[in-house]
Amino acid sequence: MSTQPREELLERFLRYAAISSQSSLKTGSVPSSEGERVLAELLAGELRAFGLEDVEVSPYAVVTSKLPSNLPEGKKVPAIGWIVHMDTVDVGLSPDIHPHVVRNYQGGDILLNPEKDIWLRTAEHPEIERYKGDDIVVSDGTSVLGADDKSAIANVMTALDIVIRENRPHGDIYICFVPDEELGEQGARKLDLAKFPVDWAYTIDCCELGEVVWETFNAGNAKLTVKGIPAHPMSSKGVMVNPTLVVHDFLNMLDRAATPECTEGREGFIVVKGIQSNPSKAVLTMKVRDHNRKLYEEKKNLLRAAAEFLRVRHPRAGIELELSDSYANIADAVTNENRRGIDCLDQALEETGVEAKTKAMRGGTDGSYLSVKGVLTPNYFTGAHNFHSNCEFLPMSSWEKSLGVTLKLMEIVARGE
Repeated sequence: MSTQPREELLERFLRYAAISSQSSLKTGSVPSSEGERVLAELLAGELRAFGLEDVEVSPYAVVTSKLPSNLPEGKKVPAIGWIVHMDTVDVGLSPDIHPHVVRNYQGGDILLNPEKDIWLRTAEHPEIERYKGDDIVVSDGTSVLGADDKSAIANVMTALDIVIRENRPHGDIYICFVPDEELGEQGARKLDLAKFPVDWAYTIDCCELGEVVWETFNAGNAKLTVKGIPAHPMSSKGVMVNPTLVVHDFLNMLDRAATPECTEGREGFIVVKGIQSNPSKAVLTMKVRDHNRKLYEEKKNLLRAAAEFLRVRHPRAGIELELSDSYANIADAVTNENRRGIDCLDQALEETGVEAKTKAMRGGTDGSYLSVKGVLTPNYFTGAHNFHSNCEFLPMSSWEKSLGVTLKLMEIVARGE
């Protein structure tokens, strides 16, 4: 293996990306794809080869392990951990990823796939021109790149390798790899926290150089089911209840300005995911998002009120609304006691010369779930752009700096400052 961190990162990433591990809503199981289990076993084997302790792969393909402290006897520092997801997202593209590297990018459009004439165009993604002279990892245009989150797996595994072979000082470090983050943190929900006994943890999941996240959406799901009364058109008057039109009335009660395409920053929204309907039944699925807990609850109450009005307007229809919470805002879990996890992250960026770009994420991470469970888990950048897209790309200089932050976090905690 090369001694250069950049090539170590790339070598590992290419190995992990070669395993198709796209998660799927269709199976209803965890893990939702066999490739995630294959990747879990591969990572567990590498962790054992590093000499980590308590390496286990659960029936849900959750990998847990521990690198014991090598600090002098009697020196106690916080135990920290990293949790990284193994799945790639399903956005209707190929589950198979074929990345390649554009060496010494000189600007302009990038031809991702000559055979299929697929391009990454600067007119659509002008941010790539900021990386002239850099090596850039891209897909072949038929899939996502999978930097979300296999670049983070490579980051953590490379950091472990460096720390172990160079015998760098470190406290207890716990490593966890989980499936199905893209399906609403399903893998993290299967983590036995007794096997991840950390004072705080980190995710490395999105986005460009310097981005730090410890504020995420409160997130929930909503499903409206309408049972209608079918009838032949020749005798429908006063008999038929068209469930599709009932759902249409429900949608007309929602604020069209409170949708993802009309909001930004900390503005929340309700988004329609899909409608399935026939003459007898219609099912409307939605997502509810807001950083502010009070406004999040108000959005759910709006849906309840709309459903209740719908029952008045269509008394013969069967109308049922189901609401469920998915994850919560990391910021609401921050206390004076656990704030040190964020402070150490800020310090790590400062000491590695990376300008922090703290932002409120319009989404969530595995840390959104863990933080609610008492394990504060802020997030920092992989360095990649355009997640969930075939135009996803990863500048290798940014990736190296993300690795530098990982190593610096281990160092800062070991210093006991």
